[in-house]
Amino acid sequence: MIDKLSPTPLYVQVADDVQRQIEAGALEENRPVPSENYMVQTYEVSRGTIRRAVDELRRRGLVFTVPQRGTYVTPKP
Repeated sequence: MIDKLSPTPLYVQVADDVQRQIEAGALEENRPVPSENYMVQTYEVSRGTIRRAVDELRRRGLVFTVPQRGTYVTPKP
């Protein structure tokens, strides 16, 4: 899952793992991504790392955020 000794930043590793889940269909289009709290516990990283990972996923166009609602998987075109 996450290799804390890897030269790849933790947030990139988290983003890559979530991207794999989206591509595999484990996280469905227009459905929420797991909460920050869930990901902090699952990946055993800080909330800041999770926020950077979500920002990275947003930059990749894989998720979108609705203010005060959450972050969701972007529908495929």
